[in-house]
Amino acid sequence: MKKILIAALLVFSLLIIEAFTQGKKEGVLSIFEQPILITSAGQNAEVHLASVLAKRAELTSTLSQNATVKDLENIKTIVVVIGTSLKGLGAAGLDIAQEKERINLLVEEAHKKNIPLLLLHLGGEARRGKLSDEFINTFLPHAKMVIVVKSGNKDGLFNKICDKHDIHLIEVERTVNALEPFKQAFISKE
Repeated sequence: MKKILIAALLVFSLLIIEAFTQGKKEGVLSIFEQPILITSAGQNAEVHLASVLAKRAELTSTLSQNATVKDLENIKTIVVVIGTSLKGLGAAGLDIAQEKERINLLVEEAHKKNIPLLLLHLGGEARRGKLSDEFINTFLPHAKMVIVVKSGNKDGLFNKICDKHDIHLIEVERTVNALEPFKQAFISKE
């Protein structure tokens, strides 16, 4: 009877450890602090959706589509909404090289100041393509976490990069479903 009890406790302990590990990998980690700076990598319209998500999540945030290192003053987290829009780039008077340089300088300065990066890809499959993929491949490795609309990850690119760099990946069905994981990613102010 004693051996059965010990075996049962051992199995139960292993199940608890596995459940905890699995939950940590798939669940949302509260690792980011406020205030946050929201910017676009690729001048996409989804950056405005991220700002709406932040407001609904009651997070202290600033939206700056063309954020620069000067905008990092008093910022605790950068949220980069990735996805390239040629129309958006044209309206901002930027080309791909200028946009990449802007984001690169921002990410480098954030790294120096220990400001973590949360990356969002909210445009789904429509916001993928060669130019967006260049931004994803370049900047995703610098993120601590990424939230992606599942249709934008059909090819598994986000999984490959996140697995290689040990980045926490959360997939959601639709943009509206990003609200809860986005909110939970931030440490409560209380």
